[in-house]
Amino acid sequence: MATKKRSAPPRSNSSSKLSAGLLPWMGIAGLVILIDQLTKVTITRMFSYGESHPVTAFFNLVLVYNPGAAFSFLGSASGWQRYFFTGVGIAAAIFIVFLLKRHAGQRMFCAALALILGGALGNVTDRIAYGHVIDFLDIYIGRWHWPAFNIADSAICIGAVLFVIDELRRVNK
Repeated sequence: MATKKRSAPPRSNSSSKLSAGLLPWMGIAGLVILIDQLTKVTITRMFSYGESHPVTAFFNLVLVYNPGAAFSFLGSASGWQRYFFTGVGIAAAIFIVFLLKRHAGQRMFCAALALILGGALGNVTDRIAYGHVIDFLDIYIGRWHWPAFNIADSAICIGAVLFVIDELRRVNK
């Protein structure tokens, strides 16, 4: 007995528009992750742990590991912080993707979130692969050194600044 083939319901364009709206922001996040990971691999192949090379009068390249969070927060804890910060990074990434889907048309807001997403996932990648984050950018004035950081950290900071600028613009409208 032949059965009548049912045709699939027509697809809504809102789903494809949503994906298309999300694509540029995911591309930016992916680019941040790619650049972050490539620079970290390059540094780990060229430097020994703790090795430092001056680049300018205020900037060095140095290979250090950070088992903690920003500014080595909880860096000397017993190891639980690896899993905690990995979980926080993944939860933040999920929330950011949700926000990107809801606000895909807000350019500066989404650019900020995309940079933060890429940076968070770049550092999560390190925590999963190595148990620590690889830092290598060292800025200093005289004997005062800013804690070493990486491309992912830079993207997070730039994203945070863009986020603040975007919010100030909205408030002033």
